[in-house]
Amino acid sequence: MARKQILVVEDNEKNMKLFRDVLQATGYQTLEASTAGQALALASKYRPALVLMDIQLPDMDGLEALGRLRTDVRTAAIPVLAVTAQAMRGDRERFTAAGFDGYLSKPVDVDELLEIVGQHCEGGDASRAIAGHGNAREA
Repeated sequence: MARKQILVVEDNEKNMKLFRDVLQATGYQTLEASTAGQALALASKYRPALVLMDIQLPDMDGLEALGRLRTDVRTAAIPVLAVTAQAMRGDRERFTAAGFDGYLSKPVDVDELLEIVGQHCEGGDASRAIAGHGNAREA
């Protein structure tokens, strides 16, 4: 069974390392982008199973990037999760209303990350995935 690719869009190196390490340890391949522009190009080229999208990015915010993904026929159906430090009351609802398929607040809880990734990629809990060491890293 081929390991699913997850595109991680994150401009903080420590957060990127956390996502990479956790996802690869549970059998996923990661694509990595530190800007929304890179993310759009990678999503179009590789069509990952899931995108984890930081909201605060240097070139455009995650909401605008989501809009561009949704208007491109090649990427419109890819599930996109908002990953943000914006964790005030109503933020989860605001991001899901904007079209995100889910929401993770920072600092990220690893168990919650694996649960939500599993729901979108495996139809269940990602922690049951077979461990592997694949990496399709491009940044």
